Amino acid sequence: MSDLRHEIGDYLRRHALAGSDLAGADVAVSELLSNVVLHAPGPAWAHLDWDGERPLLAVHDLGAGFEPAATLPDDLLSASGGRGLFIVSNVAGWMTVAAKRAGGSKVTVALPVTRTADPDLTPPERRVSSLPAPQEARADGTFGRESFLRALVVQLAEAVERNEGPDAAAAAVAQVGADVGGRMEDEYRRVEGIVGDLRPAQIADLYVRLKAAIDGDFYVIEADDERIVLGSRACPFGDVVRRAPGLCRMTSSVFGGIAARNTGGSSVVLEERIALGDPECRVVVWLRGARRGEWGAAHEYAAAPAPPALD
Repeated sequence: MSDLRHEIGDYLRRHALAGSDLAGADVAVSELLSNVVLHAPGPAWAHLDWDGERPLLAVHDLGAGFEPAATLPDDLLSASGGRGLFIVSNVAGWMTVAAKRAGGSKVTVALPVTRTADPDLTPPERRVSSLPAPQEARADGTFGRESFLRALVVQLAEAVERNEGPDAAAAAVAQVGADVGGRMEDEYRRVEGIVGDLRPAQIADLYVRLKAAIDGDFYVIEADDERIVLGSRACPFGDVVRRAPGLCRMTSSVFGGIAARNTGGSSVVLEERIALGDPECRVVVWLRGARRGEWGAAHEYAAAPAPPALD
């Protein structure tokens, strides 16, 4: 009974609107379940239905049944006077008790909880050129996981840029890049057994590895104490990146964040970009913050303390 009570309570908490009377709902659930265990011999079960504004909890039993009384007992709070149901009815505000013809009873109560409401959205008509591309379809008419995820990322970037503007799209992509880049660096350190700051050659190796893992074709042109220069023959997003050039900020944020954490600051210049029609990408990462503020087109990344470890 305790497990069921906690299961119902946890479900209500996951979906309840802030300010709902969850404590009252807990009391109602506890009283109803305790009542059926104490007073109804034989099997009993509970059913929760939340397709309306408030959840309806119905508790069934196959006990001896009862005859609904025409009047309430004088002492509702006595052990024999329906104390549990009295408490439930006052907490919930709406309750029905019915006797079953074949024996047993059904108690239904509307719990004092409201579900969190999502706003109604009417999306625009879909565009003919939306992703995934037709040539990515499989023989059975579906699209694979990779095609779906690529389409999801590109379409989201396009939607944010279209609805909120290029700056909002760049900020969102940069935040994702910072988070993902940090996790990739953690794993690189674990595998290589590295403690302390990464050297420029190690940073460059990490860049190439993490891009290769997602089908990017990056290669190192130059790596020294001043800067790392990389080229790329293929974008992980494929040719569709031309539809969402803002995704290049992902590369900038990943590369810049890693360099800043390990060298005290960085500036990233995306000199050439497949997304803008260049045959290859060329990315220059200036290290140690030495060239900070020298290029208007550079993305600047300051050194920041490492975040607390997540469980």
